[in-house]
This record gives sequence, structure tokens and C-alpha cells, in this order.
Amino acid sequence: MHPAPELRLLLDLTTIPTAAGREGRVIAWIERWASERPDLALRRDPSGNLILERRTPDRASRPLFITAHLDHPAFVVEQIIGPGTILASFRGGVMDPYFREARVEVFPPQGDPLRATVIDKRDAKPFPQWLIELDDGQGADALAPGLIARWALPPASIEGDLLHTDACDDLAALAASLVAFDRLRAEPRAAHVRLLFTRAEEVGFIGAIAACKHETMPKDARVIALENSRSFPTDSPIGGGPIVRVGDRLSTFSPALTGAVARVAEAIASSGGGAGGAVAPGGAHPYRWQRKLMPGGACEATAFQAWGYEATCVCLPLGNYHNMANLQSVQDGDAQAVAHAQVAREFISISDYRGMIELLVRCATDLGGAWGAEPLTDRLERLFQQGRGVLDSTPGPT
Repeated sequence: MHPAPELRLLLDLTTIPTAAGREGRVIAWIERWASERPDLALRRDPSGNLILERRTPDRASRPLFITAHLDHPAFVVEQIIGPGTILASFRGGVMDPYFREARVEVFPPQGDPLRATVIDKRDAKPFPQWLIELDDGQGADALAPGLIARWALPPASIEGDLLHTDACDDLAALAASLVAFDRLRAEPRAAHVRLLFTRAEEVGFIGAIAACKHETMPKDARVIALENSRSFPTDSPIGGGPIVRVGDRLSTFSPALTGAVARVAEAIASSGGGAGGAVAPGGAHPYRWQRKLMPGGACEATAFQAWGYEATCVCLPLGNYHNMANLQSVQDGDAQAVAHAQVAREFISISDYRGMIELLVRCATDLGGAWGAEPLTDRLERLFQQGRGVLDSTPGPT
């Protein structure tokens, strides 16, 4: 049975090799997708970030930008050491135990990926470097600096409500933004919505910072940054719904915008979800969403906010963050876990993914109304007026 279109797109995108500064394959996929929709325009800013919008956008209204990043932690070939041996930088955050004799695949310009093994580390700046040896030296003539290598993992699969794949972070969120934007193409109330896809997030928000410096987004833009954020099972469970993220380990986000997005999520939940909402295999269930800080990492909303944008984040709870299985035990220094650390496919909930799509669609059309809800100061003043009488009497005995 063929998967639904939004799942086919999700599978396609999350299996594309990508790395910070080497996002070309994902960009080419998006270019093909956009070229099939003549009412949309795709352009690049001076640093190669992508902007997707209608050919006739609403430029009179305050813009809403939905953002996602194009890269995922991976190797980039820096030097050919000898026949079948390469030196590759690793661009992204993965703990050293996961590299020990890890199996990887190197992607030449054409043909099948070349299988290889990580054999040693070289300390280097700005990125750590690793010696990688091809199996039997096969395909060595296809090696060249700039090629991507990534973990050799089983094929992507959907198992029940879970997608297991190479790179949920951040390509699953990027997929959700495209599906939502596609559904909004004929919606007149969403002509102010645009997408921004940034480069090199995994090495310090480099593309997002460049977009801020270029003013790729107008300074009055509202920004919803999309992410896949490490799940903590008792706090931010996978399958608990998309997360309206109030902050990360570096900052807290715009209270007004975060509150407005949360009110949209509340409205969806109170109405029982919508046509594009979170639907579990075998039938519908009430719309689920979460509101969390997510301190396990940092996201681009922090960068956008630092440059003066009103920004917040919506994320998918993520398993095997950055392809690191059993991460908590490895971080805790458990000797067995460290000795047997292995990479694995990342995974997310399909219902969370569909819930993110629904939330983005509704934010595009309803965020203005949610923004116009009763201001917090007015609500607190109303509560004070209703309850101030309790202060008219003395506190009583101590």
C-alpha cells in the first residue's frame, strides 16, 4: 500500500544526505517541488538560504515566516589520505563514543554510496576530524573533498505510529512546513505566510544568523521556527503531540507569540482537531499538543529573537536525538552504555507530524485572532477586581 502524500514527502526528505554547508541535495529536492507549483516563487538570499512564497504575496500585512533548517549532523570529506582512506570533518553535535568503529556511507556525485568504517580521530578546528576507510578500497577513484558521508543505517520505515529514518532533525519539520504551505496555496487569508529554509544550523545557527544580518525577513515579521527536539519520555513524550516551545537552554521566546500559537492549539483541541489534524492509525483521536521549555538543546528562535524578531518555536519530540541511541545512559557515564554506544535512526510520531501540519495551517489563518485575545495584564486586572475584597480584612492571627 502506498503511503499518504504527506508521508511520502516525509520519507523522501528525511532520507536525503545533507550536512552543514553541503545542503545541495535537499535544496535540489525543494527546487523540483516548487517548480511543480507555478503559483509559488523560490529565491535565495546572499548566503544561500531559501525563501518560498506566493508569486503575489500579501505585502501589506505583517508577514508570518515559518522556518526550518536544511542540514543534519554528518561528515564532510576534507582530504584524500590514500587509496580508500579519507579525512572527514564532522559537522554537528555527536558524542565521541558513537564514532568508535562506526559504519558510514560516503556519497559520490553519481552511483551508490560507498560503505566505510570510522577508524580514528584527529583533533581539529573548527570541526573534529575522523579517519574513514572504505571497504576494500572500493570506489576510491570517486572520492573527492566536499562529499558527504553519514551513518550507515537501515532503510527508513514507518512502524505503527513511528517513523524511523536517517534525519528527522530538521527535515521532518521542513516536510511539515511544505505540506502545510501546499494546503494554504489557495487560502486568501494566508497570503502573508512565507517559508524560510536555513543552512548550517547544526554548527551554530550560521544560516539563521546570516538571514538576520541580510534582513532576509522584514524586521516586523513574526517567526515560527520549526524543530525536532530531544524527547524526555516523562516530560515531552513522543506521541504527545507537537510542542509549542516556550524556550530552549539559551533563552525563552516571545511570550506574546508563544501564547498566540498556544491559543491556536487550544482551539484545535477544543474543536476535536481538523481535516489535517493528528490522526492515529485506525481512526481519529482528540488533537494532542504540548507546551514545554525543551532545555535539551538550542534552536534558531533564539538567534532570530537576539536580532530583534518576534519569534517562537514549534517542535516535534524526537527519539535518538542526532542518531544517538541510549543517549541518557551514555551522558550519565554508564560504563556499559559508553562501551557499547551505537548510532541509530532518529524517530518521531506520525500523529505528532500531522499535528504539526494542522497547527501550522491554523496559525496561518487564525493567529491574528489568537493575537487579539485578552491581554494578560487585562486578564490579571479583571481577576484583581473580582477578588480584591479578600484584602479588605486583616490577615488574622499569626
